[in-house]
Amino acid sequence: MTENQNPTEELTVAEAPQAESSTTSIATYETKAQVVERLKQIAESDEEVTRQELDSLKSNFYRIHRQEADAAYKQFIEEGGNAEEYLPAPNLEEAEFKAQMATIREKRAAIAAALEQEREANYKKKTEIIDKIKALTENPDEINRVYNDFKELQQQWNEIKEVPAEKVTELWKNYQLAVEAFYDTLKLNNELRAYDFKKNLELKTALIEAAEKLADETDIISAFRKLQQLHQEFREIGPVASDLREQIWTRFKDASTVINKRHQDFFESRKQQEEENLAKKTAICETIEGFNLDELKTFAEWNSISDKITELQAEWKTIGFAPQKMNTKIFERFREACDSFFTRKSEYFQSVRDNLNQNYKLKLELVEKAEALKDSTEWKETTDALVDLQKKWKEIGTVPKKYSDQIWERFNAACDAFFAAKKEANSGARAEQTANMDKKKAIIDALAAIVPEEFEGDLRAKLRAAQEEWNQIGHVPFKEKDKLYKLLREQMDRLYGYANENATKRRIDRFKESVKSGKQGNSGDVKSRLTRQLEILKNEIKTYENNLGFLNLSKSKSGNSLVEELNRKMEKLKADMEEVKAKLAALEEK
Repeated sequence: MTENQNPTEELTVAEAPQAESSTTSIATYETKAQVVERLKQIAESDEEVTRQELDSLKSNFYRIHRQEADAAYKQFIEEGGNAEEYLPAPNLEEAEFKAQMATIREKRAAIAAALEQEREANYKKKTEIIDKIKALTENPDEINRVYNDFKELQQQWNEIKEVPAEKVTELWKNYQLAVEAFYDTLKLNNELRAYDFKKNLELKTALIEAAEKLADETDIISAFRKLQQLHQEFREIGPVASDLREQIWTRFKDASTVINKRHQDFFESRKQQEEENLAKKTAICETIEGFNLDELKTFAEWNSISDKITELQAEWKTIGFAPQKMNTKIFERFREACDSFFTRKSEYFQSVRDNLNQNYKLKLELVEKAEALKDSTEWKETTDALVDLQKKWKEIGTVPKKYSDQIWERFNAACDAFFAAKKEANSGARAEQTANMDKKKAIIDALAAIVPEEFEGDLRAKLRAAQEEWNQIGHVPFKEKDKLYKLLREQMDRLYGYANENATKRRIDRFKESVKSGKQGNSGDVKSRLTRQLEILKNEIKTYENNLGFLNLSKSKSGNSLVEELNRKMEKLKADMEEVKAKLAALEEK
């Protein structure tokens, strides 16, 4: 390639759309208001803003909104709120955010249009300069006299800035041809011509050395941009002696090739990574869009999908940018999928809340009727009325948790008060209740006398028989009922605890023996089954712990009994979990 050819032809690669991205760091914001304020600054000033910064501002805005929403939800739960009653706060800053982004996009479009118009004007000016240089060359006899005019035209050429990219190569070729034609025609004395060539050689050599040093620069994009500037300066310098032209150009071309190759490799690598990021983000969108929301019928099912989407949102944050032309589109698709789910979830929860509130209203009416009857002495009629109210109570669905225990205790207390008074009125029943109390005390005493380590026979069968005998015994005095039941539970828990512990040990021993003998079959399948069972137990224990934490029980006896029952069930689950862990350990030992 000779010097009259375009120095950038076949060397530079078109900058990718992301070329405005560089290693320059972009600010991270703490609040949505800061993001909106930064957008206002950009929209109201003449500051140039890169596409990368706009993408970062958008990403920051919705990241902060998601964090605020998560924090608000967490605070709501920590303060005792129910998950199904939570409604996310509206994104108040979003309208202003979108308005500012629209203003900036319009502004950028206007600037781009004006710049393109300026480039077209510059192209026209440079074309006119080429025509003028050609005109100077047409009269060889006057060539020396118009030398200063020629230099003035060159100065004008250098002062004119960018032209449309697709016209650069052809324009530069025409200019170089015109300039060299002028120099070939020019009848200057040898000293002036040699001086001009020498000066040009020194300037071009300095540019070549600068281009060669760019190979050591770590910032690839910065090096590429500097190379473009060097090419621009190279074009603006006049020719060198004809015997040096090929040598000078080859050296400059070789230095440029090194930088262009690094630049091309960099963008190809980044393009590949962005395509992989797009594939990952597309897969996340497809996963969220694939959830069949019409099949979700319970709070647990909705919350299960909600947890999965939260995990996918966390995964999304770890994935880098997609290709620029798709980055905004894939994010909009992701946000729409998430918003669609949470909107449907909110609608479902609202419908359930409405139903719970209606149930509460209906049960409250039953409570008021029961309380109006609790002091009645019309035993037969009132009994029938209360039984009818109890039947209706069972037919009505659940009420909001915060009212559940309170309204049940009122209803139950009203019914208990009436029936206790009715029993009290029946003098014959007192003696029977006292006798029943003595029978139940005898059962408790018999159980208390059992030393489990010394017991011969089937302890579990003994306990079941005692429980069955207890259940066959009629009512005891109302004030003694809870105390007797508590004493029974203490003995039952003590003896069942021992029996369960021994039974668990025997099951573990049998399992170990079957593992050693190979009767368990495929150990991988067994381990997988036990692992799933362990996860199920963990989740159930977590559910009981959450229920105990959120349960707003009064200090009534019935409330305390419920807590005790929940604790017993949770301890049983923990014992089952330890058994599963022991079996897994036996598999690991094998």
